[in-house]
Amino acid sequence: METNEAKVERILRTIMGPILIYVGMFQILTTSVLTYVIALFGLIMLITGVIGYCPLYTIIGINTFKKKDK
Repeated sequence: METNEAKVERILRTIMGPILIYVGMFQILTTSVLTYVIALFGLIMLITGVIGYCPLYTIIGINTFKKKDK
């Protein structure tokens, strides 16, 4: 797996992931199915933010990571 997320994007995903997990797991929203979807989305954001790789980006062909030229 090669990194395909920019540094700023990884930071935002790592911050937003736990927030969405919290919202989903502690059922701040009323719809139970929606809370599970939000928590799952938060978990995916957290994992992809930590590892720096988004499989969906690979499928779509997006790469926001810029390598430094040497």
